[in-house]
Amino acid sequence: MDYKDKIMRRSHGGNYYDPLPSNSSYGGEFIETENDDLTEQLKDKVNTLKSLSIDIGAEVKYQDRLLRDMDHDFETTGGFLSNTLGRVTRLSRNSGGYNMLYLILFSFAVFFVLYIFLKLK
Repeated sequence: MDYKDKIMRRSHGGNYYDPLPSNSSYGGEFIETENDDLTEQLKDKVNTLKSLSIDIGAEVKYQDRLLRDMDHDFETTGGFLSNTLGRVTRLSRNSGGYNMLYLILFSFAVFFVLYIFLKLK
């Protein structure tokens, strides 16, 4: 291959290739067919990305709703717990320390029985 041939060839990524003949109808049809194929491939990829982004959006909406429900449940539980602790504190103040002592001993007894029951199982 001499210098004149190299000038006449086109370079793409360091690889030389012969240009398509521009005056023949075969070259135009070939380019048109190749463009149509590439257009179809691009259209398929765009459709795939579109469906993927729609699926991601649906998943994000589902996760957001799930987190909002969990937040509501935690707020409800926190309110319930604070009301219960308030009642227990009020009970301990009104009736002396013995009721609180009995409550704590009863709780330890229940947890001890559950511990033994679960350990033997």
